[in-house]
Amino acid sequence: MTTPHIDTATIGIISAEEGHLAQNYRPLPVVIARGEGSWVTDVEGKRYLDLLSAYSALNFGHRHPAIVSVAQEQLGRLTLTSRAYHNDQLGLFADALAALCGKDLVLPMNTGAEAVETAIKTARAWAYRVKGVPADAATIVVADGNFHGRTTTIVGFSDDPAAREDFGPFAPGFVHVPFGDADALAAAIDENTAAVLIEPIQGEAGVVVPAEGYLRRVREVTAARNVLFIADEIQSGLGRTGHTFACDREGVVPDVYVLGKALGGGILPVSAVVADRDVLGVIRAGEHGSTFGGNPLAAAVGHRVVEMLSTGEFQERARALGVHLEQRLGELVGHGVTAVRVAGLWAGVDIDPAVGTGREVAERLLGRGVLVKDTHGQTIRMAPPLVVRATELDWAIEQLRVVLAG
Repeated sequence: MTTPHIDTATIGIISAEEGHLAQNYRPLPVVIARGEGSWVTDVEGKRYLDLLSAYSALNFGHRHPAIVSVAQEQLGRLTLTSRAYHNDQLGLFADALAALCGKDLVLPMNTGAEAVETAIKTARAWAYRVKGVPADAATIVVADGNFHGRTTTIVGFSDDPAAREDFGPFAPGFVHVPFGDADALAAAIDENTAAVLIEPIQGEAGVVVPAEGYLRRVREVTAARNVLFIADEIQSGLGRTGHTFACDREGVVPDVYVLGKALGGGILPVSAVVADRDVLGVIRAGEHGSTFGGNPLAAAVGHRVVEMLSTGEFQERARALGVHLEQRLGELVGHGVTAVRVAGLWAGVDIDPAVGTGREVAERLLGRGVLVKDTHGQTIRMAPPLVVRATELDWAIEQLRVVLAG
Protein backbone atom coordinates (compact mmCIF):
# COMPACT_ATOMS: atom_id res chain seq x y z
CA MET A 1 0.00 0.00 0.00
CA THR A 2 1.16 3.52 -0.76
CA THR A 3 0.86 6.81 1.08
CA PRO A 4 -1.78 9.28 -0.19
CA HIS A 5 -1.19 11.50 -3.20
CA ILE A 6 -0.24 15.04 -2.20
CA ASP A 7 -1.36 17.90 -4.42
CA THR A 8 0.96 20.63 -5.64
CA ALA A 9 -0.63 23.35 -3.48
CA THR A 10 -0.25 21.20 -0.39
CA ILE A 11 3.37 20.46 -1.22
CA GLY A 12 4.05 24.18 -1.57
CA ILE A 13 2.56 25.06 1.81
CA ILE A 14 4.36 22.21 3.55
CA SER A 15 7.65 23.23 1.92
CA ALA A 16 7.21 26.80 3.14
CA GLU A 17 6.64 25.53 6.69
CA GLU A 18 9.66 23.28 6.55
CA GLY A 19 11.79 26.17 5.36
CA HIS A 20 11.08 28.45 8.31
CA LEU A 21 9.55 26.41 11.16
CA ALA A 22 11.63 24.58 13.70
CA GLN A 23 10.90 20.89 13.15
CA ASN A 24 9.58 19.95 16.57
CA TYR A 25 6.66 18.08 15.00
CA ARG A 26 6.26 15.61 12.16
CA PRO A 27 2.75 16.34 10.91
CA LEU A 28 0.79 14.14 8.56
CA PRO A 29 0.96 15.50 4.99
CA VAL A 30 -2.32 17.44 5.00
CA VAL A 31 -2.91 21.21 5.17
CA ILE A 32 -6.19 22.02 6.90
CA ALA A 33 -7.97 25.24 6.03
CA ARG A 34 -11.42 24.94 7.63
CA GLY A 35 -13.19 22.95 10.32
CA GLU A 36 -16.73 22.45 11.51
CA GLY A 37 -18.00 19.89 13.98
CA SER A 38 -16.22 16.59 13.42
CA TRP A 39 -14.96 17.47 9.94
CA VAL A 40 -12.12 19.51 8.47
CA THR A 41 -11.37 20.60 4.92
CA ASP A 42 -7.93 20.95 3.37
CA VAL A 43 -6.64 23.60 0.97
CA GLU A 44 -7.71 21.46 -2.00
CA GLY A 45 -11.28 21.20 -0.74
CA LYS A 46 -11.02 17.58 0.45
CA ARG A 47 -12.91 16.71 3.64
CA TYR A 48 -11.64 14.55 6.49
CA LEU A 49 -13.27 13.12 9.59
CA ASP A 50 -11.14 14.35 12.50
CA LEU A 51 -10.65 11.48 14.94
CA LEU A 52 -7.85 13.19 16.86
CA SER A 53 -9.60 16.34 18.11
CA ALA A 54 -6.24 18.07 18.62
CA TYR A 55 -5.31 15.53 21.29
CA SER A 56 -8.71 16.12 23.02
CA ALA A 57 -8.52 19.92 22.91
CA LEU A 58 -11.49 19.82 20.50
CA ASN A 59 -13.83 17.71 22.59
CA PHE A 60 -16.75 19.85 21.39
CA GLY A 61 -15.67 19.77 17.76
CA HIS A 62 -14.40 22.50 15.52
CA ARG A 63 -15.97 25.93 16.02
CA HIS A 64 -18.83 24.84 18.25
CA PRO A 65 -21.34 27.70 17.84
CA ALA A 66 -21.99 28.09 21.56
CA ILE A 67 -18.27 28.54 22.24
CA VAL A 68 -17.56 30.67 19.18
CA SER A 69 -20.40 33.04 20.05
CA VAL A 70 -19.14 33.76 23.56
CA ALA A 71 -15.59 34.22 22.23
CA GLN A 72 -16.78 36.67 19.59
CA GLU A 73 -18.81 38.62 22.13
CA GLN A 74 -15.87 38.83 24.52
CA LEU A 75 -13.48 39.82 21.71
CA GLY A 76 -15.66 42.87 21.20
CA ARG A 77 -15.33 43.94 24.83
CA LEU A 78 -12.06 42.98 26.52
CA THR A 79 -9.35 40.38 25.91
CA LEU A 80 -6.51 40.97 28.37
CA THR A 81 -5.79 42.88 31.55
CA SER A 82 -3.08 40.72 33.18
CA ARG A 83 -3.69 39.72 36.77
CA ALA A 84 -2.54 43.14 37.92
CA TYR A 85 -6.26 44.04 37.83
CA HIS A 86 -9.54 42.22 38.27
CA ASN A 87 -11.71 41.48 35.25
CA ASP A 88 -15.44 40.79 35.11
CA GLN A 89 -15.13 37.24 33.69
CA LEU A 90 -12.55 35.49 35.87
CA GLY A 91 -14.63 35.18 39.03
CA LEU A 92 -17.55 33.70 37.09
CA PHE A 93 -15.25 31.14 35.49
CA ALA A 94 -13.57 30.22 38.77
CA ASP A 95 -16.90 29.79 40.56
CA ALA A 96 -18.26 27.55 37.82
CA LEU A 97 -15.14 25.42 37.48
CA ALA A 98 -14.76 24.99 41.23
CA ALA A 99 -18.39 23.81 41.39
CA LEU A 100 -17.88 21.37 38.51
CA CYS A 101 -14.87 19.89 40.31
CA GLY A 102 -16.38 20.01 43.78
CA LYS A 103 -13.39 22.01 45.04
CA ASP A 104 -12.77 25.41 46.65
CA LEU A 105 -10.12 27.14 44.56
CA VAL A 106 -9.02 27.52 40.95
CA LEU A 107 -5.61 28.70 39.75
CA PRO A 108 -5.90 29.52 36.02
CA MET A 109 -3.03 29.13 33.59
CA ASN A 110 -2.72 28.70 29.81
CA THR A 111 -1.19 25.43 28.67
CA GLY A 112 -1.36 21.97 30.17
CA ALA A 113 2.35 21.95 30.90
CA GLU A 114 2.00 25.21 32.83
CA ALA A 115 -0.78 23.67 34.88
CA VAL A 116 1.36 20.62 35.68
CA GLU A 117 4.24 22.88 36.72
CA THR A 118 1.80 24.80 38.90
CA ALA A 119 0.62 21.57 40.53
CA ILE A 120 4.22 20.56 41.22
CA LYS A 121 4.98 23.91 42.87
CA THR A 122 1.77 23.68 44.88
CA ALA A 123 2.56 20.15 46.07
CA ARG A 124 6.05 21.15 47.18
CA ALA A 125 4.81 24.26 48.99
CA TRP A 126 2.13 22.17 50.71
CA ALA A 127 4.74 19.60 51.75
CA TYR A 128 6.93 22.26 53.41
CA ARG A 129 4.24 24.53 54.83
CA VAL A 130 1.62 22.00 55.88
CA LYS A 131 3.09 18.51 56.07
CA GLY A 132 6.42 19.62 57.55
CA VAL A 133 8.81 18.02 55.05
CA PRO A 134 12.37 19.37 55.49
CA ALA A 135 13.41 22.10 53.07
CA ASP A 136 14.26 20.93 49.55
CA ALA A 137 13.58 17.28 50.45
CA ALA A 138 10.07 16.87 49.01
CA THR A 139 9.54 14.16 46.38
CA ILE A 140 6.72 13.38 43.99
CA VAL A 141 5.87 9.87 42.83
CA VAL A 142 5.24 9.56 39.08
CA ALA A 143 4.41 6.66 36.77
CA ASP A 144 6.46 5.03 34.05
CA GLY A 145 5.11 5.86 30.60
CA ASN A 146 3.82 9.23 31.76
CA PHE A 147 3.29 12.27 29.59
CA HIS A 148 2.67 15.52 31.43
CA GLY A 149 4.19 18.07 29.05
CA ARG A 150 7.45 19.28 27.54
CA THR A 151 9.10 21.65 30.01
CA THR A 152 12.56 20.68 31.25
CA THR A 153 11.22 19.79 34.68
CA ILE A 154 8.52 17.57 33.21
CA VAL A 155 10.64 15.78 30.63
CA GLY A 156 13.12 15.17 33.41
CA PHE A 157 10.72 12.62 34.90
CA SER A 158 9.65 11.15 31.56
CA ASP A 159 11.07 7.78 30.54
CA ASP A 160 10.69 8.53 26.82
CA PRO A 161 14.20 8.93 25.34
CA ALA A 162 12.90 11.27 22.64
CA ALA A 163 11.60 13.62 25.33
CA ARG A 164 14.74 13.53 27.50
CA GLU A 165 17.82 13.11 25.33
CA ASP A 166 20.10 16.19 25.23
CA PHE A 167 17.81 18.31 27.43
CA GLY A 168 19.42 17.69 30.85
CA PRO A 169 20.49 18.25 33.54
CA PHE A 170 17.11 17.62 35.10
CA ALA A 171 15.50 18.63 38.36
CA PRO A 172 15.61 16.03 41.13
CA GLY A 173 12.72 15.07 43.37
CA PHE A 174 10.77 12.52 41.34
CA VAL A 175 10.36 8.80 42.04
CA HIS A 176 9.23 6.39 39.31
CA VAL A 177 6.89 3.44 39.72
CA PRO A 178 5.19 1.20 37.13
CA PHE A 179 1.84 2.56 35.97
CA GLY A 180 -1.04 0.51 37.32
CA ASP A 181 0.96 -1.06 40.15
CA ALA A 182 -0.59 0.26 43.36
CA ASP A 183 1.67 -1.86 45.58
CA ALA A 184 4.79 -0.36 44.01
CA LEU A 185 3.31 3.09 44.43
CA ALA A 186 2.60 2.47 48.11
CA ALA A 187 6.14 1.17 48.64
CA ALA A 188 7.63 4.29 47.04
CA ILE A 189 5.97 6.67 49.49
CA ASP A 190 8.00 7.83 52.48
CA GLU A 191 7.92 10.68 54.98
CA ASN A 192 9.19 13.16 52.38
CA THR A 193 6.62 12.33 49.68
CA ALA A 194 4.56 15.38 48.82
CA ALA A 195 2.33 13.92 46.13
CA VAL A 196 1.52 11.22 43.64
CA LEU A 197 1.11 12.64 40.13
CA ILE A 198 -0.55 10.35 37.59
CA GLU A 199 -2.74 10.35 34.52
CA PRO A 200 -5.86 8.29 35.36
CA ILE A 201 -5.52 6.97 31.81
CA GLN A 202 -2.22 7.44 29.99
CA GLY A 203 -2.93 9.17 26.70
CA GLU A 204 0.36 9.66 24.88
CA ALA A 205 1.40 6.14 25.89
CA GLY A 206 -1.43 4.79 23.74
CA VAL A 207 -4.61 5.18 25.81
CA VAL A 208 -3.41 2.81 28.54
CA VAL A 209 -6.28 2.06 30.91
CA PRO A 210 -5.28 0.72 34.36
CA ALA A 211 -7.05 -2.25 35.88
CA GLU A 212 -10.29 -1.66 37.77
CA GLY A 213 -9.55 -0.65 41.35
CA TYR A 214 -6.16 0.96 40.70
CA LEU A 215 -7.35 4.54 41.17
CA ARG A 216 -9.31 3.63 44.29
CA ARG A 217 -6.17 2.05 45.73
CA VAL A 218 -4.13 5.16 44.87
CA ARG A 219 -6.71 7.27 46.66
CA GLU A 220 -6.67 5.01 49.72
CA VAL A 221 -2.89 4.94 49.96
CA THR A 222 -2.38 8.67 49.50
CA ALA A 223 -5.08 9.54 52.01
CA ALA A 224 -3.66 7.13 54.59
CA ARG A 225 -0.10 8.41 54.17
CA ASN A 226 -0.90 12.16 54.09
CA VAL A 227 0.19 12.53 50.47
CA LEU A 228 -1.59 14.58 47.79
CA PHE A 229 -3.20 12.71 44.90
CA ILE A 230 -2.77 14.88 41.79
CA ALA A 231 -4.78 13.71 38.78
CA ASP A 232 -3.56 14.98 35.42
CA GLU A 233 -6.89 15.09 33.58
CA ILE A 234 -5.64 17.32 30.77
CA GLN A 235 -6.46 14.73 28.10
CA SER A 236 -8.71 12.36 30.01
CA GLY A 237 -10.99 14.94 31.57
CA LEU A 238 -13.95 17.09 30.57
CA GLY A 239 -16.14 14.41 29.05
CA ARG A 240 -13.64 12.42 27.04
CA THR A 241 -14.13 9.09 28.84
CA GLY A 242 -17.89 9.35 29.24
CA HIS A 243 -17.52 11.06 32.61
CA THR A 244 -16.61 14.60 33.58
CA PHE A 245 -13.28 13.22 34.83
CA ALA A 246 -11.65 9.86 34.23
CA CYS A 247 -11.34 9.51 38.01
CA ASP A 248 -15.15 9.38 38.11
CA ARG A 249 -14.97 5.95 36.46
CA GLU A 250 -13.97 4.58 39.86
CA GLY A 251 -15.78 7.11 42.01
CA VAL A 252 -12.47 8.66 43.06
CA VAL A 253 -11.91 12.32 43.95
CA PRO A 254 -8.24 13.39 43.92
CA ASP A 255 -6.86 16.24 46.00
CA VAL A 256 -5.86 18.17 42.89
CA TYR A 257 -7.25 18.23 39.35
CA VAL A 258 -4.95 19.42 36.55
CA LEU A 259 -7.04 20.52 33.57
CA GLY A 260 -6.38 21.91 30.10
CA LYS A 261 -6.96 21.18 26.41
CA ALA A 262 -10.78 20.96 26.12
CA LEU A 263 -11.15 23.66 28.78
CA GLY A 264 -10.34 26.16 26.02
CA GLY A 265 -13.11 24.85 23.78
CA GLY A 266 -10.77 24.55 20.81
CA ILE A 267 -10.55 28.35 20.70
CA LEU A 268 -7.46 29.18 22.76
CA PRO A 269 -5.25 27.61 25.44
CA VAL A 270 -6.88 27.49 28.87
CA SER A 271 -5.69 25.38 31.79
CA ALA A 272 -6.21 25.29 35.52
CA VAL A 273 -5.26 23.64 38.78
CA VAL A 274 -8.28 23.00 41.00
CA ALA A 275 -8.11 21.95 44.65
CA ASP A 276 -9.48 22.73 48.09
CA ARG A 277 -8.33 25.73 50.09
CA ASP A 278 -6.12 23.69 52.42
CA VAL A 279 -4.02 22.67 49.41
CA LEU A 280 -4.12 25.41 46.80
CA GLY A 281 -4.35 28.07 49.47
CA VAL A 282 -0.65 27.55 50.26
CA ILE A 283 0.25 29.65 47.20
CA ARG A 284 0.79 33.25 48.27
CA ALA A 285 0.50 36.43 46.25
CA GLY A 286 3.62 37.00 44.17
CA GLU A 287 4.83 33.38 44.28
CA HIS A 288 3.30 32.20 41.03
CA GLY A 289 1.64 33.84 38.07
CA SER A 290 1.06 34.24 34.37
CA THR A 291 0.43 37.35 32.28
CA PHE A 292 -2.21 35.60 30.20
CA GLY A 293 -3.48 33.12 32.80
CA GLY A 294 -7.07 33.97 33.70
CA ASN A 295 -7.44 36.57 30.95
CA PRO A 296 -11.05 37.63 30.32
CA LEU A 297 -11.27 35.99 26.88
CA ALA A 298 -10.03 32.68 28.24
CA ALA A 299 -12.30 32.98 31.28
CA ALA A 300 -15.37 33.64 29.14
CA VAL A 301 -14.61 30.65 26.91
CA GLY A 302 -13.77 28.40 29.85
CA HIS A 303 -16.97 29.42 31.61
CA ARG A 304 -19.03 28.44 28.56
CA VAL A 305 -17.26 25.07 28.39
CA VAL A 306 -18.07 24.41 32.05
CA GLU A 307 -21.71 25.36 31.44
CA MET A 308 -21.89 22.87 28.56
CA LEU A 309 -20.39 20.11 30.70
CA SER A 310 -22.70 20.83 33.60
CA THR A 311 -25.69 19.38 31.71
CA GLY A 312 -24.07 15.95 31.39
CA GLU A 313 -25.09 15.76 27.71
CA PHE A 314 -21.58 15.42 26.35
CA GLN A 315 -20.53 12.90 28.96
CA GLU A 316 -23.54 10.74 28.09
CA ARG A 317 -22.78 10.94 24.36
CA ALA A 318 -19.19 9.87 24.97
CA ARG A 319 -20.35 7.02 27.18
CA ALA A 320 -22.89 5.64 24.72
CA LEU A 321 -20.82 6.15 21.59
CA GLY A 322 -17.79 4.72 23.38
CA VAL A 323 -19.60 1.41 23.80
CA HIS A 324 -20.33 1.44 20.08
CA LEU A 325 -16.74 2.36 19.21
CA GLU A 326 -15.33 -0.40 21.39
CA GLN A 327 -17.58 -3.00 19.78
CA ARG A 328 -16.66 -1.93 16.24
CA LEU A 329 -12.93 -1.76 16.94
CA GLY A 330 -13.06 -5.10 18.71
CA GLU A 331 -14.21 -6.68 15.44
CA LEU A 332 -10.82 -5.80 13.95
CA VAL A 333 -8.74 -7.69 16.52
CA GLY A 334 -7.04 -10.52 14.69
CA HIS A 335 -7.55 -8.73 11.36
CA GLY A 336 -4.61 -6.36 11.33
CA VAL A 337 -5.16 -5.21 14.93
CA THR A 338 -3.57 -6.94 17.90
CA ALA A 339 -5.35 -5.07 20.73
CA VAL A 340 -7.69 -2.17 21.44
CA ARG A 341 -8.14 -0.09 24.59
CA VAL A 342 -11.22 2.10 24.83
CA ALA A 343 -12.49 4.53 27.46
CA GLY A 344 -15.48 6.51 26.25
CA LEU A 345 -14.63 8.19 22.96
CA TRP A 346 -10.92 7.51 23.35
CA ALA A 347 -9.14 4.54 21.88
CA GLY A 348 -5.68 3.11 21.44
CA VAL A 349 -5.43 0.64 18.56
CA ASP A 350 -2.34 -1.56 18.29
CA ILE A 351 -1.49 -2.36 14.68
CA ASP A 352 -0.11 -5.75 13.65
CA PRO A 353 3.47 -5.14 12.44
CA ALA A 354 2.69 -7.31 9.42
CA VAL A 355 0.30 -4.58 8.26
CA GLY A 356 2.68 -1.67 8.86
CA THR A 357 3.58 0.88 11.48
CA GLY A 358 1.13 3.18 13.19
CA ARG A 359 2.42 6.06 11.10
CA GLU A 360 1.92 4.14 7.87
CA VAL A 361 -1.65 3.23 8.81
CA ALA A 362 -2.36 6.86 9.77
CA GLU A 363 -1.09 8.00 6.36
CA ARG A 364 -3.22 5.43 4.56
CA LEU A 365 -6.28 6.50 6.53
CA LEU A 366 -5.50 10.08 5.57
CA GLY A 367 -5.81 8.98 1.94
CA ARG A 368 -9.30 7.70 2.73
CA GLY A 369 -10.46 10.84 4.53
CA VAL A 370 -9.85 9.88 8.17
CA LEU A 371 -7.45 11.68 10.51
CA VAL A 372 -5.80 9.78 13.38
CA LYS A 373 -2.32 9.96 14.92
CA ASP A 374 0.27 7.34 15.67
CA THR A 375 2.25 6.91 18.87
CA HIS A 376 4.97 4.57 20.08
CA GLY A 377 5.49 2.89 16.73
CA GLN A 378 2.59 0.46 16.40
CA THR A 379 -0.33 2.33 17.96
CA ILE A 380 -2.84 4.75 16.51
CA ARG A 381 -4.96 6.94 18.75
CA MET A 382 -8.58 7.92 18.21
CA ALA A 383 -10.24 10.75 20.12
CA PRO A 384 -13.32 11.76 18.12
CA PRO A 385 -15.10 15.00 19.01
CA LEU A 386 -17.91 14.32 21.44
CA VAL A 387 -20.34 15.64 18.80
CA VAL A 388 -19.45 12.81 16.38
CA ARG A 389 -22.28 10.63 15.07
CA ALA A 390 -22.42 6.83 15.27
CA THR A 391 -22.71 6.68 11.47
CA GLU A 392 -19.51 8.70 11.14
CA LEU A 393 -17.71 6.32 13.48
CA ASP A 394 -18.99 3.36 11.45
CA TRP A 395 -17.69 4.93 8.25
CA ALA A 396 -14.28 5.59 9.81
CA ILE A 397 -14.00 2.01 11.09
CA GLU A 398 -14.84 0.75 7.63
CA GLN A 399 -12.00 2.85 6.20
CA LEU A 400 -9.67 1.35 8.79
CA ARG A 401 -10.87 -2.14 7.86
CA VAL A 402 -10.07 -1.49 4.20
CA VAL A 403 -6.62 -0.10 5.06
CA LEU A 404 -5.80 -3.10 7.25
CA ALA A 405 -6.89 -5.51 4.52
CA GLY A 406 -4.42 -3.95 2.10
